[in-house]
This record gives sequence, C-alpha cells and structure tokens, in this order.
Amino acid sequence: MTFRRYKWGILLQVLLLFIVLCAEAYFVNNQQYLFAVVCLPVIIYLVWSFYRFHKKAETEVSQFVESVRYRDFSRYFDEKHAPSEFQILRKGFNEINSTFKIITKERETQYQYLQKILELVDTGILSYELNTGEIGWINESFKKMFGIPYLKTVHSLEKRDENLYMHLIRLNTNEHEVVTINKEQSSLKILLSATLFQTDGKIFKLIAFQNVSEALDETESKAWQRLLSVMTHEIMNSIAPISSLAETLKNRLEVYGKENGNIVPEDFTLGVETIKKRSEGLLKFAEAYRNFNKITTPNLQKVYIRDLFENLHTLMQPTLLHKNIELNIVLKDPSLMIDVDTSLIEQLLINLLVNAIDAVKEISHPSIILSGYIQPNNRPVLKIADNGSGMSPEVADKIFIPFFSTKKTGSGIGLSLCKQIMLLHKGNIQVQSREGEGTVFTLYF
Repeated sequence: MTFRRYKWGILLQVLLLFIVLCAEAYFVNNQQYLFAVVCLPVIIYLVWSFYRFHKKAETEVSQFVESVRYRDFSRYFDEKHAPSEFQILRKGFNEINSTFKIITKERETQYQYLQKILELVDTGILSYELNTGEIGWINESFKKMFGIPYLKTVHSLEKRDENLYMHLIRLNTNEHEVVTINKEQSSLKILLSATLFQTDGKIFKLIAFQNVSEALDETESKAWQRLLSVMTHEIMNSIAPISSLAETLKNRLEVYGKENGNIVPEDFTLGVETIKKRSEGLLKFAEAYRNFNKITTPNLQKVYIRDLFENLHTLMQPTLLHKNIELNIVLKDPSLMIDVDTSLIEQLLINLLVNAIDAVKEISHPSIILSGYIQPNNRPVLKIADNGSGMSPEVADKIFIPFFSTKKTGSGIGLSLCKQIMLLHKGNIQVQSREGEGTVFTLYF
C-alpha cells in the first residue's frame, strides 16, 4: 500500500510534466510565444523538481541499501520530519526493516536452539565442505569423544587418527558403519552415519559419531547369557546321569572285589574314579555359570569409595604381605560416594585384585595401585593398575568372553562376571595393557 501511493505520486509528476510540455509545443506551433514563454519557467521548475525528487529518493534508497548490506535493521528512518513526498517512502523502509528484524530474530532464536541441542546430545557431530575439506561445525561431544579441541580442515584429522580419517573420507551418504577407535590404550566402538546438504552453493558432508560400545556390550552380554543358559542346562542333564552311574559302578566294583578276594583290576577302579571326578568337575563348572546368569538386579545404595578400598585392603592384606606386593591406594577426595550394590562391587574388585596379584608374581618389585576419582561429567571411576607382565592386544580383546582364560586352572568366568556386574550398574569396564609394562582395569559407573 505504501509503495503504491509512492508510485502514483511519481506518475502524477510525470503526467503533469507531459501536459505542460504538450502545451508548450502547442503554443510554439501556433506562434503564441507569450504563452510559450510563460510555460517555460513551469517546465524548468517541474524538471528541476523531478530531478531533485529522484536525487533525494536515491539518497534515501542508498541509506536503506547500506543498512541492509550491514544488516543494521535497528536503523529508524524519521517519518514525521521528512518531506511529505518521502514520508511514504520512509514508512516503507521502516516496515521492511521491522520485517527483517523479526525474521533475523527468529533465525537467531532457531540457531540458538539448534546450537544448544547439538551441544547437549551425546552424539558427536562434524560437518565439512566436500571440495575444500574446511570444517563447518564441530560440537562439544565430538571434541570430548576424541580429545580434539580444534580442527581447521578434515584433512588435519589424518595426523591425529589416520584410521578414523580414512573411514570418514570413504563413508558414503546415508551409510552406517561401526568403527573401532583406540583412545588412550582403550578402544571405543563408534557408529558413523553420513549425509550431504547444500547451502550457499557449497556442498557439505555431515557425519554423526555415536558411541555404541556400551550398547554392543550389553547386547553381547545378553547373547552370552542365553547361550550359557542353554549350555549349562544341556551339560547338567547329560553329566548328572554319568556321575550317578560312575558312583554306582564304583560301589559295585568295591563289593565285587570284597566278595572275590580283591581280584578287580586296579585300572578298572581308577578309571571309574576318574570318570566320577571329571563328571563332578563338569557339574560344578556348569553350576558356576548358572550362578553367573542369576545376577539380574543389583541392590543399589550409596557407599563411600574409601570404605570399599579399606575392606578390600583388609581382606587381601595377608596375601599381599605373603607375596611381598605393594598396594597403593590413591583417593584425593575421601568423601567420594558411588551408588552401587556393595556385595557385587566387592566381588568384582576382589576378582580384579586377584588377577593383578597373579600378574605381578614374577616381577622383582611388584606394585598394584587402587585409585578412584570423578570425571568432569560427574561419572565415578575406579582403577586397578599393576606393573605386571601385561597382555597382548589379541588376549586383551578376548578376556571378557566367557570360557576364555589364559590360566591352566582358570574357568574363564571371573572377568565375564566383572563385565556383567558393571552392565547391571549401567556402567562399563575397560582394559588397557601392554606386554612387559602392566595392565589397568578401569570401571566407569
């Protein structure tokens, strides 16, 4: 409406000038020079007025364009003190500025919301321009996940983690891939997802990084539980009759030997005894895994970390003294508490400490460190570190698998049980180890 009135004003001036010019032409053509001379100042005035009008309009428009160029939508064009012919124009400028101001505010609000959402999610997000590799966006979750505070281009990631960089470059749009990333001698399973989008004529690749280690561990643990449930059931149903028959056969051989002057061959008795012992051993083995699967719901309560460490030290002190092993407890804040099932966590810590004692038995100066602290995200962490023989990467990848053991007399249940306990506490257990240097078990609650 505003610019329609402005347009009619300009049209009126042009029409008036056209009429006067036509009259001037008519007077000159009819040799009425007196009227022609009278019209001439009017023509000059109208031309000058039209020129001055457009010059002022050009200045007004230039000021408005400048405010738009620098996004200065707070600028106000004074309508009351403007010439009457420009009041309408300035009113239009102010309306446009108000509209731009509202749009800018809405976009800024949406950007702030999006930025906060991206910072709050646990998923790492990175975007970069496809042609140049220049980083467009990195959120805090990505920085914390990989310990990378800043990236100028995606190609600079190659120096920090070549394996991760190669997976990012090769990942196609709308694809998903699980990648194992080594971080501080521990490993994380990261789900990568990629998509493309275009803005300002540039194509960007956006990649999401989701830590799925805990989810995969939980899924794997449930799968093992189902497998073990079936196996223990079948083992016990098969071995129990064998053990019973072996016991019956042994008793009958003893009776037969007494009745016939001990003429039963010794190897018969020894063979039956061996069958009986191995059957009982397999039954105990199956019963242990059955008990392993019975742990379903922890009884959580607040406990001081210092109390857990003190109880563990008191329990294991005789063994440590006997084997001349030094145990150091590091706890900077004695008031630290965690919400756990005390009996389960104590069993877990005992298993880890027994393993650490076994790992340092051949070291000249055996040492074990038990420590606890709070991460920046307020998650409690407990660590058991030793300077023992360590493990190869191949062994470290398998130690939490049920049945797997590097000990000749081991059942392979200890560390599997530790992992199950941590999963019940919505936590995780990780191992860092180097052959000849030692091992660190870290418990994240």
